[in-house]
Amino acid sequence: MRYSVTAVVVSYNREELLAECLAGIDRQTRQPDHLIVIDNASTDGALGVARRFAARTAIPTRVVALPRNVGGAGGFTAGIALAVEPLMQPLGPHESGAGYRMGGYEPQPGLVHDVWLMDDDTVPLPNALEELLRASDACVAQNGRVPVALGSKAIWTDGREHLMNKPRPRTHPAEGGTKLRGSRSAYQARSLSFVSCLLNADTIAAMRRLPKTAYFLWNDDYEYTTALLKRHIGYYVPASEVVHKTKVFGSSDADPGARFYNEVRNKIWLWRGSRGNFTRTERVLFLLKTVRRWALTWLRSPDRTVIADCLRRGWHDGWHTTPERNTRIDFGDAAVNRAVRACEGAPTDD
Repeated sequence: MRYSVTAVVVSYNREELLAECLAGIDRQTRQPDHLIVIDNASTDGALGVARRFAARTAIPTRVVALPRNVGGAGGFTAGIALAVEPLMQPLGPHESGAGYRMGGYEPQPGLVHDVWLMDDDTVPLPNALEELLRASDACVAQNGRVPVALGSKAIWTDGREHLMNKPRPRTHPAEGGTKLRGSRSAYQARSLSFVSCLLNADTIAAMRRLPKTAYFLWNDDYEYTTALLKRHIGYYVPASEVVHKTKVFGSSDADPGARFYNEVRNKIWLWRGSRGNFTRTERVLFLLKTVRRWALTWLRSPDRTVIADCLRRGWHDGWHTTPERNTRIDFGDAAVNRAVRACEGAPTDD
């Protein structure tokens, strides 16, 4: 298959890690065709790092400086929208209205468009993208269609696998079986982390679906990839490795501190508004795993006062508010606003 890959990096106040991330992208044995860096109103030198990299790399790079921090969820929403917008069909000169044709996406024969996502604390090993594309070819050979999502293996600085980024095998795999022939140890997954995640942009353009910016952080990747993977194929690809340079090593139920508010609120939002992502059995498992995760977070926390406060506020806001639609959010950048509306079906403002 022929691929056109746009890498998207979301950056916020981690200039040294961002430099490592971008250097890792630059060293890829199969470089992305384009790169978009979304800076979430960094107050350190991260924006300068991105702009200097753009000036010297051979990869066509676009740096977007948002005027306010819209969180990891908003950063990925903006980056995916900018990557996917060129695939949408604008209205012709004799068509009424303004903007983009609803459902007007037609894939280009023989060319697959992908978006490769990662945070600024992710450093891809040199063959990370090459292995993801090799897995995509293997999926086509095995299943007759490209995967909608592929996830890399994330390791910590000491070489241990980051369990917080490792998905469980899909309980009821889609066509082709659990394993992926031609890609070492790869298996079908029901959800994937945005820590080095290759998404099929053609599918996104057809579905007209972006992550939910209002989540800000936590569970945005889970909500989004479960929606994409409900009726499509995705794989976890251990042959593709990245170093996820979190401050501490831990699983997803490690003590999150004040961020536990987002975990609670977003899980309730997900239950209320995105239950269609799951089968009945998966909904039951979702509830059981959520209870287990919250219980472990409580038990392992050194400051249960913070956890209790986050649980109380997150529970209240999760049931009494709803996430604002992406098309109603002002990202502070006209190009991003236009791209989001194009991708999610709202008319653009010219």
